[in-house]
This record gives sequence, structure tokens and C-alpha cells, in this order.
Amino acid sequence: MIADRRLGPGDLIGTMDDFRDRSGYGRATISEAARLLNDRGTVEIRPGRGGGLFVARSSPIVRLRHTLLTVRKMPATVADAIAVREALEPLIAADAARHRTKQDISDLRKLLTQLKRATSSTDRFMRANWALHERIAEITPNHLAKAVYLGMTQCISDLSAHADSDDAGRTEDHLRLRLDVHTELVEAIVSGDLARTAAAVERHHAPS
Repeated sequence: MIADRRLGPGDLIGTMDDFRDRSGYGRATISEAARLLNDRGTVEIRPGRGGGLFVARSSPIVRLRHTLLTVRKMPATVADAIAVREALEPLIAADAARHRTKQDISDLRKLLTQLKRATSSTDRFMRANWALHERIAEITPNHLAKAVYLGMTQCISDLSAHADSDDAGRTEDHLRLRLDVHTELVEAIVSGDLARTAAAVERHHAPS
């Protein structure tokens, strides 16, 4: 129906009553189908007067496309995990800049080197990227923030995979751009400069 009617984000597809009338299925079946479509990021369910099923708007899940990932299942859950992780990143990075030790700096530089060596493979790059962010999170003395951040990273990793691109040159360019972003993030943390670190986090979150 979305394709046939050329509906766009935010457009009404129909009400639950509409779908029951069209399909002949019961309320429970229609509700479960709607829930599955919502979890997959296809539709948005709006309850109450004027509610129904609407074409899903862009959400934090779009950030997976910027990182060359695709969602295997439960996109709404992954979107939530991304939102929580991004909300924590300024705190995690600032703590890393404040509390990094010589060993932390050595480990971050080694992981950054691994990231540089992985720019020819999307899968290797993303694994190295996650490893780097996990190591940054390990520096914070805030155990609760660390646990939540690492849990969100694990959730994103478990429910997504790298997305192969038909344009290898464009993919490589994208990975090199992401490498530059992560290089600045590491250098900002190593410098201990909080303002520079905050700017690096903001750049890290920006679409590319």
C-alpha cells in the first residue's frame, strides 16, 4: 500500500479498522502485524483519535546508514540503543579526557592504528570502531555510565551487520572520513582538552 499509493514519511496508511475491513482478520492479528511493522521501522503506530498506521519518519536508525550498518531485526530497539549511547558519549569522552593514563593513551593509539588498517573492509572497520569506543568507555570512573554505554554498544553490535556497498570507492572514502573523525576524537582525549573533546564528539555524531 505504501508503494502503490506512493506514500511518504508521516503519511497515513490506514486505521486499524481499515485493515480489519480490508483483510478480514481479527483485532489481535492486525495489532500483532502492526507491532512487527513498527519494530522493523516501516510504520509508526499512533493511538487515539486521529491515530492509525503512518509511514515511519526518519529516526536515529538513519545513523546506521551513516556508519554503513544495516539492521537485522528489532530496528526500534537499535534506534533506542543508539539514542542512549549518543546521549552518554559527551560524558564518556569528557571523563576519558580527564582521567586517561599513559596506559590508556597507549591502548587508544594502538586501537586507532588497527582502525587505520581496516579501511579496506567495512566489517573489519566497524569491529575496530566498536573496540575503540569500548576502550574509551573503560576509562570513565562512572561505573553506571560505563555499564549502560557498553550494554548499548553490545546491543547495536548484536542486532546489526555491515552493509555492503555497490560503490567500493565511495565506501572507502566514507571509511577514511570516519577514520579522520575518530583520529581527532582520540587526539582530543589524549590532549586532555575538554572543549576540543566536546567538539570531536559533536563531529562524531554529525551525518557524513
